[in-house]
Amino acid sequence: MYWGLIVAVVAGGLTGWAASWALRRGPRPAAVPAHWCAAGTAALWALVVWRLLTSGVPGWWLPVPLAVTAVAVPLVLADVRYRRLPDVLTLPAWPLTGAAVTVAAVAGPGVGLAWRAALAAALFAGAHALVHAVAPASLGAGDVKLAGSLGGVLGATGWPAVVVAACTAAVVTAVLALAAALLRVRRWRDGVPHGPGLLLATCLVVVFPGAGLEVNMGS
Repeated sequence: MYWGLIVAVVAGGLTGWAASWALRRGPRPAAVPAHWCAAGTAALWALVVWRLLTSGVPGWWLPVPLAVTAVAVPLVLADVRYRRLPDVLTLPAWPLTGAAVTVAAVAGPGVGLAWRAALAAALFAGAHALVHAVAPASLGAGDVKLAGSLGGVLGATGWPAVVVAACTAAVVTAVLALAAALLRVRRWRDGVPHGPGLLLATCLVVVFPGAGLEVNMGS
């Protein structure tokens, strides 16, 4: 058990550092603290492995939370600081989460999980795209791109997860809006970032898939 946690911490730290490097070197740089990215991702990966080792979460599910948490901390930091989600991480998140869901489907319950994930990705991205088209100030293009990859992993978790994550993300964004108004955060004068809410909600659902959800892992 301890060796698994140590490997998770080291691998997670390197992954977080690499993501921060990509943000700093991307076409539209969004520099974020590398040490926070490394420490945050290391902690999340350790939590994922600990959950696998101590709960009833099946081993084939492991690639899914690892894929989501690989980009979560760097993107949250970037969105909080710059109010944008850079393509350098949101676009690779599609094949990354897609591959993770595919591996989970093959190793676990079968192709039904992958089809459900693909449908959820399309619906989740489509819903966010509609909101972006109607009210661009409330959701940026980066939120739409991120929603597709996150929708896929939510769909793989189960249909209730999609609803729970959407509602949780909205609540988190509302809390940020209230805090920004009270604290008069200048960088958020044109709107608060929605990415942190999306990522937090998705991480909670995929790391703790049995927390009050009808996960339906076996179908």
